[in-house]
Amino acid sequence: MQTKTTTEFTEESMNIVIVGHVDHGKSTVIGRLLADTGSLPEGKLEAVRRNCERNAKPFEYAFLLDALKQEQAQGITIDSSRVFFKSARRRYIIIDAPGHIEFLKNMITGAARAEAALLVIDAKEGIQENSRRHGFLLSLLGIRKIVVLVNKMDLVDYRQSVFESIREEFNLFLAPLNIHPADYIPVSGFHGDNIARQSPNLDWFKGSSVLSALDSFEKAPPKTEQPLRLPVQDVYKFTNYGDDRRIIAGTIASGRMRVGEKVIFYPSGKSTTIKSFEGFNVPQATSYQTGNPVGFTMQDQIFVQRGEIATQEGAPPPKVAQRIRVSLFWLGKEPFTPKKEYLFKLGTAKVKATLEKVIRHIDSSNLSSENESAEVGRHHVAECILKLGKAIAFDLSEDNEITSRFALVDEYEIRGGGIILEDLTDAQAWVRDSAIHRNIKWETSFISMETRMERNNQQSALVVISGPHGVDKKQVAKALEAHLFSSGKQVYYLGIGSIIHGVDADLGVKDPEHKDLEHIRRLAEIAHIMLDAGMILIITMTDISTEDLEIIKTVINPERIEVINIGKNTESHPDFDLIVPNDNPVESSVSLIKSMMQDHGILFRF
Repeated sequence: MQTKTTTEFTEESMNIVIVGHVDHGKSTVIGRLLADTGSLPEGKLEAVRRNCERNAKPFEYAFLLDALKQEQAQGITIDSSRVFFKSARRRYIIIDAPGHIEFLKNMITGAARAEAALLVIDAKEGIQENSRRHGFLLSLLGIRKIVVLVNKMDLVDYRQSVFESIREEFNLFLAPLNIHPADYIPVSGFHGDNIARQSPNLDWFKGSSVLSALDSFEKAPPKTEQPLRLPVQDVYKFTNYGDDRRIIAGTIASGRMRVGEKVIFYPSGKSTTIKSFEGFNVPQATSYQTGNPVGFTMQDQIFVQRGEIATQEGAPPPKVAQRIRVSLFWLGKEPFTPKKEYLFKLGTAKVKATLEKVIRHIDSSNLSSENESAEVGRHHVAECILKLGKAIAFDLSEDNEITSRFALVDEYEIRGGGIILEDLTDAQAWVRDSAIHRNIKWETSFISMETRMERNNQQSALVVISGPHGVDKKQVAKALEAHLFSSGKQVYYLGIGSIIHGVDADLGVKDPEHKDLEHIRRLAEIAHIMLDAGMILIITMTDISTEDLEIIKTVINPERIEVINIGKNTESHPDFDLIVPNDNPVESSVSLIKSMMQDHGILFRF
């Protein structure tokens, strides 16, 4: 039987977004384009005309698109609508994005799916605030194929001077954004001038019609030739009827995948080889490429999570960082400030994020900027530094726009979004680089961590018991170990002194600060090995600091770390999973910790 590979489209297609200020005639231009190219369903144009006559409304080509009753009543486009038509060269999907300032989020969503744009400006009203703002947003989204349509030329008697004035003014605005429109075209959407063909009313204009301008756009090179980027959507584990497959699922953002290829996941650095592609009721495939949803099994059973990005061994890897420099557009009613925590979403990754610094605050309607602003206001753009809750994998916008675009969410609402410009160093970078290198070189066993945990009837975990001097943390830790061991659990208590005088015996004393940090890193690496063996490791630390905990979380999956504090923490205050009073009896403290471990799924209740 012949092996099936990915099917490719033989007919070229292109997504075009049309944007502009409200009432500048975007929908009319599209409606006229559909009518003049014979792309409307049979009888559609006549039906809309009759409907307008019945309701005593003047006919408008925009009604061919604005199908929602709310939109027709208000005369504005609320959500992005899509229309399809075909020229002699290719198939088109035109995305009609809303122009009203209140619906900028919808405009951005529509534009993000396009590779080229038409920007409409009313010849009579001229360049408006949203005309400039939409131009800025197109640059932010990385769209460089742009044609500007100066519409409603009939309302200014088709005067060339009006057209030239708008072209000159708008070029001055777009130049600092590194946007150079492929063309400016004078049109009248209502009368059809220069829409599908050149018009005698504009005989002074020797350029293209809108249709020929669209056909002149060259498609971007296929992303199949770019390095593989597969954001992990989920990992599925099967157990019934002897089926022990673990299937990693996601959609290929760029590049291609083949059975037998070695892939590396970032930010963890874990690697495996693609064993097979899996799907429900589909022919068996040996390769997939950009845009395809895939599920695949691994030869080596490694633990990866949603939000990681897979790429081929030897290909340029994505960036990995916890601090990033970004260009963002803010949509929230409340300003973007350092005082609030948001959810940062990029691809399938979701992490907490805070604003560390506003480098430059830009008014997108006029490009005026204010350095060192304290916050970002609504509908404004800013260059900022963001601090993420943990390191993620991504690309810079110049390398791959799909894996560089992000959104900021608060209370289930998108408040802002943008692109990543630069990865910045942070205090854990040296530890993270070491952990990634370790995982790439890691020798996997035939027995996976998950298999060991199933045999032990527990989840592997690092339990850190912290507290100030004078609190008997060791007694609680050893009592917890004894209690879990007597219950049949695979558990081990590791005293700090055992590490200092053993594994850490070679650490010098010339650089005390580095010695302390390296001590924490080595402790975390030992814990990583114990957790990979499916065990519960218990350690004690005096007043664990946020910095120490961040190093441990960089080396170990943070979801497998439980931090308990006994008494009052006198140092910086990390987020504790449990706080136990200082005067609590040992047996009671053990019981509280055990209950927490049961609640967190580390232990099953016994």
